[in-house]
Amino acid sequence: MTERISLAGKVAVITGAAGAIGSATAALMGRRGAAIFAIDRPGTDFAPLRGLMPPGARLETATADVSVEADIANAVAAVRAAFGRIDIFFNNAGIEGVVQPIEDYPLATFRQVIDVNVIGVFLGLKHVLPVMYGQGSGCIVNNSSIAGLKGTPGLSAYTASKHAVIGITRSVAAEAGPRGVRVVSVNPGPIESRMMDSINAGQSPDVQAARAAVSAAVPQGRYGHVDEVAELVAFLASDAAGYCHGGVYSVDGGMCAV
Repeated sequence: MTERISLAGKVAVITGAAGAIGSATAALMGRRGAAIFAIDRPGTDFAPLRGLMPPGARLETATADVSVEADIANAVAAVRAAFGRIDIFFNNAGIEGVVQPIEDYPLATFRQVIDVNVIGVFLGLKHVLPVMYGQGSGCIVNNSSIAGLKGTPGLSAYTASKHAVIGITRSVAAEAGPRGVRVVSVNPGPIESRMMDSINAGQSPDVQAARAAVSAAVPQGRYGHVDEVAELVAFLASDAAGYCHGGVYSVDGGMCAV
């Protein structure tokens, strides 16, 4: 490991940390030397995540609803009590909603997607940024999606929410850069995960046919792996990416290139 991609001595906070991308990123950052504070929704079992962490890595956990301000404020206070600082924030928590044409899309589900994917990102930024401003340093990686760059039939709520994540990333980057904090977004394409299985099931009763259609739309001809997303996030959070700020970084097998 080169010194510049090492995360030794850094404290990384990850929301949605027990999910596929969150847990892969936590494990990778732990292997690179970071202490991890993992946040996921109430009722989460963190045991699988603990099993992924390398020997000797420090992992603290907390449950929170990212759409509830008091929960996020309390989680950030717990991080400060445990570690005293936040060097990396992977603003990762998100849900897909359902796959429905917009005329049939349930309003309650639309609002739930916006609450988690947009309000959750906003609240994370609102409460983590003051900690980083006080330090004069830090990096925030917001998890958007290729759905933030292009539309997909039936995913109006998810698409709207992920476009919003890119917008808030760019706006906050303009605020945070002069204060020593970097803010970027990552935009995964189809990734092997529960979320993609759910989307495929909503797109077609023939899940394998839906999966094949998605793969065919990717120039590399396959789904991505969670480790490939984690590698990008960990790089962007490292000192090696010190001039990466305000950017939108796709990890999609070339899907947005066509």
